[in-house]
Amino acid sequence: MLKTLTTILGLAVATPGLTQGLSDPSDLTIAPLSADTFEVIEGQGAGARGLWCAAADHARDALNPAHGARLYVVTPRGPSQAVPGRTAVTFSLSPQDTVPRQTVIAALSTYQAGSTLSVSHALSLCAGQRVPGSL
Repeated sequence: MLKTLTTILGLAVATPGLTQGLSDPSDLTIAPLSADTFEVIEGQGAGARGLWCAAADHARDALNPAHGARLYVVTPRGPSQAVPGRTAVTFSLSPQDTVPRQTVIAALSTYQAGSTLSVSHALSLCAGQRVPGSL
């Protein structure tokens, strides 16, 4: 427990501006980019479900979205804007300059700008995401 706390405090000091609110085994980090746009920075073995889950979790807890709000992939999986050398997906509560496209297969959605899910649907993908060893 002390080692975990020390690690979290060390990351908070080393990466100012990044939210350390996630503690799932995929080691995902949130980097706010604007008022309603943020990156979910990949960790070890994070898949699309984990990325959507982390985005919805952050939106719910930090952005207080309206009932029925949607999340959009603004910038698909690629180099992080906030942390050099890492891979990230940029999400927003607005489509910005993308053409919204309904997400049918979550595994492909983080590679396509405009992919969208409701915040509540994305939260449903969290089932099993926070348990070590889960898929």
